[in-house]
Amino acid sequence: MEEETKLTKEVKGGAFEESLYRNNKQIRKDRAQAIVERAKLIYRREIEDLEVEILEKGRDQSNMLDFSPTDVLATSFDAKKFVIADIALAVSVKNLEIKLEIAKKRFEYLFGGE
Repeated sequence: MEEETKLTKEVKGGAFEESLYRNNKQIRKDRAQAIVERAKLIYRREIEDLEVEILEKGRDQSNMLDFSPTDVLATSFDAKKFVIADIALAVSVKNLEIKLEIAKKRFEYLFGGE
């Protein structure tokens, strides 16, 4: 072990040469760091994607209430279709909110809430 430490300290070459003298602990640490960084990045993106999707679905639901007197006539309005679409959007938003809440809690647990 002492000999390995001497060799590591004596290396003054470039990154390639230095990487050859790294010990297993250093290699494991570097690999672990790369895995954590990648997972954290993907998790953050997923949370952001869920937030955007919730906003978009909420806007879609609001847009369903945007009736123009020239476009919608009482005789052409399909109330059943409106109700089904409105409920489907509401359920979708609620499911996404639940998924977002879980994702945020898991992120905090896995990565320390950074």
